[in-house]
Amino acid sequence: MVYRGPYRVRVEEKDRPVIEHPNDAIVRVTRAAICGSDLHLYHGMMPDTRVGMTFGHEFVGVVDEVGPSVRNVKRGDRVMVPFNVYCGSCFFCARGLFSNCHNVNPNATAVGGIYGYSHTCGGYDGGQSEYVRVPFADVGPSLIPEWMDDDDAVLLTDALATGYFGAQLGDIVEGDVVVVFGAGPVGLYAAKSAWLMGAGRVIVIDHLDYRLEKAASFAHAETYNFAEYDDIVVHMKKITDHLGADVAIDAVGAEADGNLLQHVTATKLKLQGGSPIALNWAIDSVRKGGTISVMGAYGPMFSAVKFGDAMNKGLTLRMNQCPVKRQWPRLFEHVRNGYLKPSDIVTHRIPLEHVAEAYHIFSAKLDGCIKPLIVPSAA
Repeated sequence: MVYRGPYRVRVEEKDRPVIEHPNDAIVRVTRAAICGSDLHLYHGMMPDTRVGMTFGHEFVGVVDEVGPSVRNVKRGDRVMVPFNVYCGSCFFCARGLFSNCHNVNPNATAVGGIYGYSHTCGGYDGGQSEYVRVPFADVGPSLIPEWMDDDDAVLLTDALATGYFGAQLGDIVEGDVVVVFGAGPVGLYAAKSAWLMGAGRVIVIDHLDYRLEKAASFAHAETYNFAEYDDIVVHMKKITDHLGADVAIDAVGAEADGNLLQHVTATKLKLQGGSPIALNWAIDSVRKGGTISVMGAYGPMFSAVKFGDAMNKGLTLRMNQCPVKRQWPRLFEHVRNGYLKPSDIVTHRIPLEHVAEAYHIFSAKLDGCIKPLIVPSAA
């Protein structure tokens, strides 16, 4: 998959990636996915997204080649690769903050490296391809458990781990009312995970009925379509004894569609990280002293966030890109025990050669698309 400009992606033949460092591995991709945050790239709203780049930060595969210093994986191993590129040894990695690695991204001091997510995030080609180079192969990849299939494993490389992390950041205690903004894959997983952490009531807000239906069936959540209310915040107060939710989870981030101003400032000036509508709804919808968890994707923003309201309400705001590998041990147990079946939200499996159509379907919300997987092209 190669980026050719906003709304233009295609399949092209590129050079097969090669070992560039003794700790690299080359992985033959068996499953990849398109993430909602990929749409920021697809729509031309992410700074320094360069023509010729391959997207895809959710992928699993089989190790095809390893550098001379790699010890933890070998040729033929089935591996899952977290979306974070990280060194494993810097100040931040030593504290488990893999998404904030200090050594893998010369272009930013905040976020570490991310596969297939522009040069702002390090310029690493992603996994919507036949092969991908995986740096720090002794640190990032993990063996896929024998009992786990690829369709489930690929969703642990970002979407499920991020949704679970979002629920973790909410500091949910038994009986809490939790509201999740956004019924995309991450929001669905966050809502499902909230129950595992003791929530007494889980509410999901979105504007697409088919996604809300999935939130009801998959995450067993109460659902509300914000388009049907004059003010969704007022409605939230009404259904929570006029107090607000205990925890609000922003699984939307900067809207990937964007409005005209955002498109102009993003594609022309590379300034706009998006609109904070969902974040402001979260600030307004949570009770005084409540907690807001943010793991929706944001860039630099010049739009007004209601920070004064958050301060005066005594809110706790917690956020980060998910340090994926930290989540895996407990998520493996939840999947193995049947509490989570990640692939239940997959709606489409599309061969790599049709990746342009996959982006169109996902971006335009066609055919009830919730989560598309990219599978190897037929020989």
